[in-house]
Order: sequence, then C-alpha cells, then structure tokens
Amino acid sequence: MIYSITLNPAIDYVVGLPKLELGLVNRLETAIKLPGGKGINVSRILKELDIDTTAWGFTGGLPGRFVEEQLRALNLRTNFTHIGGDTRINVKLKADQETELNAPGPEITDGEVAAFRARFDQLKKGDVVIMAGSIPAGLPESFYRDLIPLIQAHGADFVIDTTGQALLDTLPSKPLVVKPNHHELAELFGDAEYPDLQATVAAGRKLLGLGAQHVLVSMAGAGALMITQDKAWHGSVPKGKVKNSVGAGDSMLAGFTGTFALTHDPLLSFKKAIACGSATAFSTDLADRDKIDEVEATITITEL
Repeated sequence: MIYSITLNPAIDYVVGLPKLELGLVNRLETAIKLPGGKGINVSRILKELDIDTTAWGFTGGLPGRFVEEQLRALNLRTNFTHIGGDTRINVKLKADQETELNAPGPEITDGEVAAFRARFDQLKKGDVVIMAGSIPAGLPESFYRDLIPLIQAHGADFVIDTTGQALLDTLPSKPLVVKPNHHELAELFGDAEYPDLQATVAAGRKLLGLGAQHVLVSMAGAGALMITQDKAWHGSVPKGKVKNSVGAGDSMLAGFTGTFALTHDPLLSFKKAIACGSATAFSTDLADRDKIDEVEATITITEL
C-alpha cells in the first residue's frame, strides 16, 4: 500500500476568464471545484495507474466533507482524521496570467494530532508513505520529519516532497526518492546553475552520498534526470501544449514511487514519472490513464 499524507488539503476552486480587471466586477467563464492537496494529487495519479493507495490527512467542516465525497466518487480509498476546524478553500485563477490564492488552513489540536499518528500502527514492510504539501498553522516545521521514525519502525519506506534544509535534514533517514528541480538542486549546495548534464548528475550524486536512495531531477523543457549509485539517465520531455502547471510535480512523484514499489526498477519508474508529470501538464486537471499511456509512448530515455 502507498499512503499519501496531505496535512492541509483544500477545495481548489478553479475559475477562468479572459482577463482579470482589478477593482471591477469580473464575469467568470468557467468555475469548477476540485479536491486539492499535493498528497491527494499523488493518490489520484496512483489510482489512475491501478496502484493501491490510501489518502491520509486532516479534514474538517463542509469543505472537508466535500473533499472526501469527491475522492470517494473517484473510488479512492481515504482514511482522514476529522478535525474541528474547516478545511481550507483555495482559488486558482486562470486568466491572462495564472494566479493562486491559497488559504493558511485550520488549527490542529494535540488530540487530533494523536489520532492521526495512531494511523501509523497499521503500516507494514513494503508500504510507502508519501508526505507532500504545506503544514497547517500551529504544527511544527519538523512535523513531517518527526513522522519518519513512526514509518521506519514498521519497515516501511518514505518519500517527502520538500526542498532546502528541510530536504537535507531527511537524507540521513534514506528517503526512497528525492525530487528537486535543477534550480533547487543548485541552491542546496550554494552553486550557480549547472552548465551541463554531467555537472547536474555530479550534484545529484551528492544527495545519494547523504542518504537518498534515488534522485529524480526535473529540468522543465530540458527533460529530467534519474540518478542512482552507479547509473544516470536523461529523459526527454514530449512535445505538447502546456495547459496546467498544478499537480505536474505531484504526478511525477506518484509515477516514480508507484512503479518502483511494484517493480523495483528505477528506469521503468523514471519513464513512468516523466509520462505522468507531462500528461498532467497537458491536461486541464490531473492526467487520466489514457493520456499517461499516450505520452509515455513518446518518451526517449538515454543512459549517460
């Protein structure tokens, strides 16, 4: 089982209009409500890949019930911890520019945290826990890192989608995969932009030396890299019209983690990661299985 954790889920209210006029009444052309959150996005893609997944996190109030109902409608298994506060509502504005208005989220009580942590008693060897997204107000910045011993006590693996020092702090615990982009990778080591793929691979291998099991580096239009202890591959990005930047990174992480959990093959997992991330970028919402398969057929992988 792959468990996703979304501590601060949301209703994503996605609205569209040709141009936003500040200070005036604007008429929306489109408006949809979606269950949002990085971990939820991961589980939705895993579901498209027919990989067993359960979404964990905190939900509360009418917005929380909406999120759970929408996920159940997708036949997605959930086991959220219910809280007294309301799940947040974020606005994603698609006009002449793409703008996001993200709410901070509810306060979480000590009792609610204890109920959530009790979920980890059901983990077993072979499970993977993916932690992704923002931390609600009142919880410590170390909250994700503090969950790692609970995961590893049961022989399960973990993935954490974070950057900077927070990422470096998790490396001694040997995350299954880390996924910085090329800018974030350079910032981790105080470097300027890397001049070529070989320099990027060398920096990625530093993360392996610090404890990461696999390193996945996204490079926007320049493709992506998969780095292991003894090999490195470059993957092309398929051509297509980018419609959606929300969830592409989450989709990439789901594609790699889900495929690796089944196959333990980093190359197959890398190709699926690129397919899932690109397919979401070419979709108005998260990608479906047909789009993922279509995109995957166009990807070229080259060993470096």
